Amino acid sequence: MSKRIPESELIINSDGSIYHLNLKPEHLASTIIAVGDPDRVEKVSQYFDTIEFKMSKREFVTHTGTYKGKRITAISTGMGTDNIEIFMTELDALVNIDLHTRMPKENHTSLNIIRVGTSGSMQADIPAGSMLASKYGVGLDTLMAYYTTEYSDLETDVAKAIQKKLGVSFLPYCIEGSKVLLERLGNGLLIGNTATCPGFFAPQGREVRLKPAIPDIIERLSSISVGDFKMTNFEMETAGYYAMGRLLGHEVLSLNAIVANRITHEFAKDSYVIVDQLIKHTLDKIAE
Repeated sequence: MSKRIPESELIINSDGSIYHLNLKPEHLASTIIAVGDPDRVEKVSQYFDTIEFKMSKREFVTHTGTYKGKRITAISTGMGTDNIEIFMTELDALVNIDLHTRMPKENHTSLNIIRVGTSGSMQADIPAGSMLASKYGVGLDTLMAYYTTEYSDLETDVAKAIQKKLGVSFLPYCIEGSKVLLERLGNGLLIGNTATCPGFFAPQGREVRLKPAIPDIIERLSSISVGDFKMTNFEMETAGYYAMGRLLGHEVLSLNAIVANRITHEFAKDSYVIVDQLIKHTLDKIAE
């Protein structure tokens, strides 16, 4: 039997909005485009035919409107799976918890959540300028140590192979994204498997003033092969999205604008153009 969720566990603002996102249920569309950079929300909503609602709090900027008759919400999350855990939990609360009674609703609502973000390639044959949909996300962070979920045999095998290859003390996690959204939005894009790193510098093998503990992490990851599974690219949120999506019952897909190739040391001349192309692709596929 469902229990009332205490005020300390789910914080609701005095105006009835959810704590971090500062949103009420009516502000949210069932289809959500999530971006990391708050400035990128406007890059999405500039193509909306109408905008009905705008909100900004912390790194979470929200625009809800319509595109070709489809109601869509664009929201920024900031960087990292810690932000994604907050983002996904509060989105879920908006549709699956009665914020007045603090009781879970009897009927579950599943959202369609599409991440549109930048990423780096770890394979020489995936050049900067590519667009890639993530079939699997691999978390190199420890977020899933705090949750319990079920993994397929392949997901478990990949996680163990990566732990062994990197020599880390914790077990990474591997999670498949939405098959439904991949079929709908992946057409015309490369399909790959994405490593989610818990930082931008040492966790991605970059050295500025501090020497990474695993300086060849990209080469190690790119060499992993489990059956037909191989790692293709990396960023900082995808695995968190997929894991929380599975736990909460939402359809989630990560779409990546490849702006750099770490093997060939290539960087896109105009990364904004690639991101814009990916935004247009996403909107048009959603509206079909």
